[in-house]
Amino acid sequence: MSTEPSPPSTVRRIAGPAASHLADLVAVFDDLQTVLRCCERLVAELVAEAPEAVVLEGVWTTATLSYTRCFAADRLTDEDVSGLALKGEVLEWHKLLRRLREHYASDTLNPRARFDVGAAEGPDGLVAGIAITSVDQAVLDDVTVRQTGALAYELTRLVDRRINDQQHRVLTAARALPPADLATLPVIDLAAPH
Repeated sequence: MSTEPSPPSTVRRIAGPAASHLADLVAVFDDLQTVLRCCERLVAELVAEAPEAVVLEGVWTTATLSYTRCFAADRLTDEDVSGLALKGEVLEWHKLLRRLREHYASDTLNPRARFDVGAAEGPDGLVAGIAITSVDQAVLDDVTVRQTGALAYELTRLVDRRINDQQHRVLTAARALPPADLATLPVIDLAAPH
């Protein structure tokens, strides 16, 4: 008969570089999980008879923003991507995803289309009116989504290993704290189980 460990009665906030690094790794893992969930949703939407353009754009934008955030402040690096066991132009794809973030998060550029205004010339050579033209941006496809999902999956595995290593370091340091010092750390409120 196995018994589950009882939940902790108190959790105290640990400060310092090791704990901050662990929190950053967990935040990166969470963003990568968001990318994976977005890719799963996009694959399902793309096979629909009439994919919803607003769903595709919204979910893809979330995926690109979440992916790029993983590389802010060198949380993950280009070298991490280069070291993955994926085949093909992985680093180039990664760099493209990071550029796409700028495209989707732009304050001024429309991610769906590019618009131009021109003078419509009549048969007599005079301006007959104004023409507004648009060129649609590339449409999201299954290959793009699956490549992004594969990259996020491999990065998730890398980050998971780093979390485990860092968690061990933080636990070792926390266990070395004298009880009197532990008692001075601020308490973190825990939500009651539902």
